[in-house]
Amino acid sequence: MTATASAPVGAPTPPDPRRRGWLLPLLRRLHFFAGLLVGPFILVAALSGALYALTPTLERGMYAHELTAPATTGSTPLAEQVRAAEAYVGGGTPVAVRPAPAPGDTTRVMFADDTLPESTTRAVFVDPATTEIRGDLPVYGTSGALPLRHWISDLHRSLHLGDVGRWYSELAASWLGIVALAGFGLWVGRLAVRRRRRTRRPLRGYRRLSTWHSAVGVSAVLGALFLSATGITWSPYAGAHVADLRALVGGGTPTLVTTLDGSAGTGDHAHHGGAREGGHSVDAASFDDVLAVARTVNANSGDVEIRPPATDGTAWVVQEVHRSFPTEVDAVAIDAADMRVIDRVDFADYPLLAKLSRWGIDLHMGTMFGLANQLVLVALALGIGALVVLGYAMWWRRRPTKGVAAAPARGALRQAPWWGTGAVLAAAVAIGLVLPLVGYTLAAFVVIDLLLGWRARRGERVSRAADASSPSPSTAR
Repeated sequence: MTATASAPVGAPTPPDPRRRGWLLPLLRRLHFFAGLLVGPFILVAALSGALYALTPTLERGMYAHELTAPATTGSTPLAEQVRAAEAYVGGGTPVAVRPAPAPGDTTRVMFADDTLPESTTRAVFVDPATTEIRGDLPVYGTSGALPLRHWISDLHRSLHLGDVGRWYSELAASWLGIVALAGFGLWVGRLAVRRRRRTRRPLRGYRRLSTWHSAVGVSAVLGALFLSATGITWSPYAGAHVADLRALVGGGTPTLVTTLDGSAGTGDHAHHGGAREGGHSVDAASFDDVLAVARTVNANSGDVEIRPPATDGTAWVVQEVHRSFPTEVDAVAIDAADMRVIDRVDFADYPLLAKLSRWGIDLHMGTMFGLANQLVLVALALGIGALVVLGYAMWWRRRPTKGVAAAPARGALRQAPWWGTGAVLAAAVAIGLVLPLVGYTLAAFVVIDLLLGWRARRGERVSRAADASSPSPSTAR
């Protein structure tokens, strides 16, 4: 007689294993492996990110002599300031000039220098009232980062390891959002179970750590998703895919045409890259004239950058560089021969995705809302770092006397319905295509999982064989 036939009438039917929950066990195993293996990268990115968030304020303090000058109401023409900088460096034409944005600030005159790394220029800081040289420092890229901020930025972005080091930050940014979503899903599922059971157990040991981990995670989940999404835009592989996707849907950043015949243009980051092409020289007086025209068009904020033409046949560019709210990044291209406007790009005309990208990057860098923005980023970064530390503490507390804590049970997908399995596989493929480093590491997780399963089955077979070969107590007697 079968077990089913002998079961008493009215007894509950054993649950179908395929109907049991499968999503939460799958999220639990993903969260465990990703947190365990990628956690160190996320921790380093979080701590270096917290330090970077404060660099705009630290920079103003460390380089106060270079960035500030005795506040006066008068100012010499920009041409005189440029000539003073040219005389200081021994000749040469600036690649860019940032006039003093407000009384008490200095003018930044930037020169190409082959001894400096790529995208780095030599900046001479000039008192706009007296043309006194206040300092001479290397500056990096379109952000105009000074040495302290550039050093911390490079630590955060690549651990000072160059292009290979950027893999770490892309790995951290790509997995951060996935781990955060998996953890939030586990919290929601656990909350539902607790409400059904309506029981509370004392918070001690592992359970206390788990409660802290959940509380911090739920508080930081939106911020973690934001940092993950905006951080990916800087990554070498996933960032390129994001840029291609934006261009495909018409959300790319508009390009300013800078050639006098209108045949081609340059993007936002097509300057500060190195020495000037062809040794093209310009009249210093043109800086005042071009800026005056730009002020009447759209470059009317205090923070602007003037870029002379790199070669014959190209226009001057005046670009707003005001990154705090409200965003002002309008740009205009001008032919200095007749002061004719070649092209203009206004932030108000950016596609929505381009605006969101600009705002997201500025929030991520802590420049959108000043010190308040920076303090929020520091708190968020420290919270993410605490999540990693709490996660490892939980793993350590769950370990047996010997060895390490076991991973959550495998086999969740085998209990999923066909549509669940298909959805998971489709999501994994899509994520792997958009975020390549996630795809590679996810494949590594699967391989590790299969090896662990093979090892466990092999151990069980060896144990059963040992039990079968050992004499029974009756035989021994």
